[in-house]
Amino acid sequence: MDTDLSLEFLRVVEQAAVACAHTMGQGDRHKADAAAVHTMRHELDLVPIDGTIVIGEGERDEAPMLYIGEKVGLANGVTGRSGLGAPQIDIAVDPLEGTNLCATGAPGAIAVLAASEKGGLLHAPDLYMEKLIVPQPCRGVVDLDAPVGDNLRAIAKALSRDVDDLVITVLERPRHEQLIADIRATGARIKLIGDGDLSAAIVAAVAGTGVHAVMGTGGAPEGVLTAVAMRCLNGEIYARLVVRTPEDEARCQAMGITDLKRIYNAHDLAPGRHLIFAATGVTDGALMKGVRFFHDGTRTASLVMQTSPRQIRFVDSIHSAENDNVTIRF
Repeated sequence: MDTDLSLEFLRVVEQAAVACAHTMGQGDRHKADAAAVHTMRHELDLVPIDGTIVIGEGERDEAPMLYIGEKVGLANGVTGRSGLGAPQIDIAVDPLEGTNLCATGAPGAIAVLAASEKGGLLHAPDLYMEKLIVPQPCRGVVDLDAPVGDNLRAIAKALSRDVDDLVITVLERPRHEQLIADIRATGARIKLIGDGDLSAAIVAAVAGTGVHAVMGTGGAPEGVLTAVAMRCLNGEIYARLVVRTPEDEARCQAMGITDLKRIYNAHDLAPGRHLIFAATGVTDGALMKGVRFFHDGTRTASLVMQTSPRQIRFVDSIHSAENDNVTIRF
């Protein structure tokens, strides 16, 4: 995969973030999501790739664009530019993670894209997934099936701190009532979030953020995106699909998943050698500020990472109006 693609994908998430940021706080999650989806789809067709959406907005009969299996990029677009020789790239997208966060103006909404060479991302069905996400020092010391207390003690030991110093992020959902009680019983502290377990995972993998793990059940597609971020950050995700019905089982099998009880790690979910992860803040978050509009343009904050060569970049961009009278602001 061409290293320069990381900057192409940065542009894609920046523009998607700007588009949905115009809807921030208007109380319409569908309008926010549609703005992000349409813009991301348009921008992807300007990237010099032969791309396939493997994690997206749904299957062909459920979403008008960015559906699983959709072809994107110059090699497949209608831009009039040649796509000959374009690399084959698998793409996972969440055009707006945190649609409710954007609609209400709450922190933590981001536009996200991950990419790999062909075959480098698990084709995960849109089901729930059990997740345990930890930073680099905790890799290999936790077990998805272990009691909560055992995992928290192992995390604390790996981080050279006491259990009651830990902060664990959990999605605030009725299904997590017992998990929350178990965490609190150990003395550890909890950061409850309304949405956005992907951005929470990135925060947990970065030292100095004050968050030490993410626990609970969230979306499987977000799990694959999280795995790409963990590969870049040397963090780890342990995950297992939640298969509840024969229909769920059939969807897994349709995507080539036969071991329904398998516990995946980051390399299993994102086995590619050349991975790129790009995200832009829509609303303010722990690592990235949200989109800011001013008279002469727009400012965005993004995180762009890749595994080969390993690079992690925090990008602060000013998108100014194209005239000679623009004042660039800090």
